[in-house]
Amino acid sequence: MAFALIGLRLVDVMAFKGRVTGAIATVQIRLSGARADLLDRNGALLARDLPVYDLYARPHAFWDKAEAAHDLAAATGAAESRLDRVFASSHDYALVARELTPDVQDSVMHLGLPGLEFEAAAKRYYPEGDAAAQVLGMTEPGGKGIAGLELGLNDRLSNAQPGTAVALSLDMRIQYALAHEVEQAREEFTAKAAGGIVMNVRTGEILAMASLPEATVGGAPLANGVDPRRNRMAQDVYELGSVFKIFTFSLAVEDHTTRMDEVFPVGSGFKLGKFTIHDAEHMPAEMAARDILAQSSNAGTAQIALRSGPDRQRAFLGSLGLLDAAHSELPESAAPLIPRHWGEIETATVGFGHGISVSPLAFVTAASIIVNGGRRITPTFLKRTGDARGEQVIKPETSAQMRELLRYVVTNGTGKKADVPGYDVGGKTGSAEKVVGRGYLAHHLLTSFCAVFPIDNPRYLVFVMLDEPHGTKATFGLALAGFTAAPLAGKVIAHIAPMLGMPTTTPIVAPTKENS
Repeated sequence: MAFALIGLRLVDVMAFKGRVTGAIATVQIRLSGARADLLDRNGALLARDLPVYDLYARPHAFWDKAEAAHDLAAATGAAESRLDRVFASSHDYALVARELTPDVQDSVMHLGLPGLEFEAAAKRYYPEGDAAAQVLGMTEPGGKGIAGLELGLNDRLSNAQPGTAVALSLDMRIQYALAHEVEQAREEFTAKAAGGIVMNVRTGEILAMASLPEATVGGAPLANGVDPRRNRMAQDVYELGSVFKIFTFSLAVEDHTTRMDEVFPVGSGFKLGKFTIHDAEHMPAEMAARDILAQSSNAGTAQIALRSGPDRQRAFLGSLGLLDAAHSELPESAAPLIPRHWGEIETATVGFGHGISVSPLAFVTAASIIVNGGRRITPTFLKRTGDARGEQVIKPETSAQMRELLRYVVTNGTGKKADVPGYDVGGKTGSAEKVVGRGYLAHHLLTSFCAVFPIDNPRYLVFVMLDEPHGTKATFGLALAGFTAAPLAGKVIAHIAPMLGMPTTTPIVAPTKENS
């Protein structure tokens, strides 16, 4: 009888892959195709499938179902009450637990229970922890992507050849630097939330994208209403305020509706119908157009926007992609909120970034077109090689003049605190009262800064945003973008420029007795 049993077992192992019913525990291996690895642009591992096992049971094979439920719950961490209920039912085949690691599998085998089957599976691991968690996303237990790039690239990742990897545009060095500086600023100014993006303006590659506070596994919305699981840089839309003036001035330069040395009355505000547009800070009675941008005058910008008119303004913003959701490999992409009626009042307010809400990802894509020579780019989270700029959207001369104006904002305007010696930063501040319902919440600001460097031949754009920052003693209690977002952008650039191999424009002078 013993030899007969051994013979039957050998036949089963060789012919039927180990399926035996009755008192002998069984193991059935069903290999499923593992997803491809995700790598950053430098080859750092971001996501990988590791082998695990799903455990199934045939309850009718147990001598004592209650004891089996107790022992399996202790070994696997499954809920004993659920196992009791499932085993007591008439199910012939029941799931015990998913994604068991080899050591847990070994503990189950030592129980010596009959009627068990292990199905080979894979569990997605993220070696960098929560870094870029909202961008990378996650998979469900079955291995299918359900959020972030895991969902957006699901077909490519799940149908890849074994051992292959997908290289992303993300640079984890830049990701960590951006997240660190943004979190420091969020704490310094006690902001509810914050975020940032670093984009290559020539290729459209996203090198870093951070939404803070950062997501954690099983994270839930915080007491202040902020959901750390949301990728606010792509999934939410905002009235960004004065950074939108970049587009108003680009249109004025493109169509030659305004000379930059032309003077406009601004000091007492600008009356439009029954409304008067005022500035947040005191302005002189008259200002040249370039100083209207540098000092961020809403009254002056409204007058410049009206010279283009509603139809031309809308068409121009549409040509930059601002009237549609930003398309990339991320499935989370918010559509903008635009005026239903686009008349003169809307043209004036949209001119300085009110009355229109866009995602930060859509904004940085459009701003990159303005500074990269005026050519279209598509945002991407996949690594690219070579210049990926497409059709001409604005004239190269317009792009060159806008770069000069953005540099002037940093050297002579509200963006002074964003300047980084040696890197010739250009940029624009944005301070906007937050929208609540159909109105605005006074003294609750969303501040941002759009920085480009090196401004004479741009390579990278840095966008940072702070949600409800508070002034400090160092900022004299002021929370405007020039005091909160601008210095943050400067710190990010100072941190990442050496990593990106960007040479400084200021030669390094060897120390001497005179300058040491």
